[in-house]
Amino acid sequence: MSKLLSLVRKAPKRTSAALLMIAAAVIVPAALFAWGPERPTYTIEIPADHVTFNSITNNPNYGDERNFVTIKDAANTAKGGWTDDVTVQNGKEYYVRMYVHNNAAANLNLVAENVVANFNVPTQTAKRIQIDGYLSSSNAKPDKIWDQAVFSSDSDFNMTYVAGSATYTNNVFTAGTALPDTIVSSGATLGYDKLDGKIPGCYKYDGLVIFKVKATTASFDVQKTVRANGATDKTFKENVDVKPGDKVDYQIYFKNTGGTQLKDVVIKDTLPAGAKYVAGSTYLHNSDGTKQVADGITAGGIVIGGYASGGDAYIKFTAEISANDSLPTCGQNTLINTAKATTGNGSKEDTATVTVTKDCKTVAYTCNALSVTSLTGTALRFTTDYTVTNATFKSVTYVIKDASGKEIATKTSTDKTLDYNPGVNGKFSVQATITASADNKDVTATSQGCAATIDTTKTPGTPENPTTPKTPTELPTTGAGETLASVMGLGALITSLGYYIASRRVIL
Repeated sequence: MSKLLSLVRKAPKRTSAALLMIAAAVIVPAALFAWGPERPTYTIEIPADHVTFNSITNNPNYGDERNFVTIKDAANTAKGGWTDDVTVQNGKEYYVRMYVHNNAAANLNLVAENVVANFNVPTQTAKRIQIDGYLSSSNAKPDKIWDQAVFSSDSDFNMTYVAGSATYTNNVFTAGTALPDTIVSSGATLGYDKLDGKIPGCYKYDGLVIFKVKATTASFDVQKTVRANGATDKTFKENVDVKPGDKVDYQIYFKNTGGTQLKDVVIKDTLPAGAKYVAGSTYLHNSDGTKQVADGITAGGIVIGGYASGGDAYIKFTAEISANDSLPTCGQNTLINTAKATTGNGSKEDTATVTVTKDCKTVAYTCNALSVTSLTGTALRFTTDYTVTNATFKSVTYVIKDASGKEIATKTSTDKTLDYNPGVNGKFSVQATITASADNKDVTATSQGCAATIDTTKTPGTPENPTTPKTPTELPTTGAGETLASVMGLGALITSLGYYIASRRVIL
């Protein structure tokens, strides 16, 4: 490869381009199949003139021997199905296979010495695990070759070697002979008619190393249930019916259902409106026993520790349901509580519900009437009559418009009376709307009776078209003069009568 790249650098541009294409053809297969090292290749027609392994590119029974490590589902017992990558499922076993072939020509009678196969099976938890296979021989060129296969999953998993599963099969060991478990550590010695490290060159001496691995994916479950606090029935359920002001116990169950260790598991609970956490009520039960833990499960959550495969835990805490008047809505309230478990492999949630009924009185809120009166100058006074029953009055909003219908002001008062000065006389229309609080929400009301108009261009008590009064042709006969004359005439009459009576007495 280095000679080829050196040639590319020295060649003219057109030749260089062609050489780069050749280089790509050589490089891509190595990257694609992840085999190594770079080495001379051979064909079935022209095998190697020395001991070398897995370098024939057109093996009629196998294909390109450089891709000599392959895998498949162990449940697949058919002859084929081998591939370079597999998506794993939890708990399933898979075969790992290595093809072994000394490519030396048969007529040369070249025997490979100290042939050893070994694999690395990573122990880490990951979404992608690569298994590398190595085949070595003390007199081969190169003396060690390698290839790989990849297992993957959408979630983290572990891959473990199945002890005692390694075998070597060839024309002598047709049923397979056992290989030591060191195949996945220091290595296992191979051979032809015995496992002595000697393998002659030719097809009839090739063989297969096969062993099993098991995938265990990361998985967990979380379940949320509830019960009435202090009730005779201690069973936790998906839903419970309670009364306003009652207390309930919430339980969260966590279990590691996968095959990997889960560290630093966090449990968080989100309470709905209408339920309040009772301080100091959280308890954790797991393999270490039962203990009270700090508050915080309904805030940022609490860490409940690490759990091996099959490990589980219970978390319990108490909440108080709101009093009747503080519940969110009239009638039936369904309070949904959500528990969330978070691990390094993601999060899962579950819910439980509490059903509680709020008893609400009949609510009434009406805007009955609006009066608008003139004050000094251009000032106006708005007075609103309203009715609010089983609700709380909050305010009255007045929308004032001029004679053209244009809105000139919006005013709000927390009293039923508001003084407003438009600054000019004119014709104005006013609409009043009341706002009240009912069932923990704002409501509004208006009506035709809460609409009024006023014209301040008119002066109260002054006729619109005044006229000058006419003088009568005769003076009226009413007044003090006529009364005085009547009194004087009566007095004269009384005087005359007195003289008459006196004269009669003298005569008599």
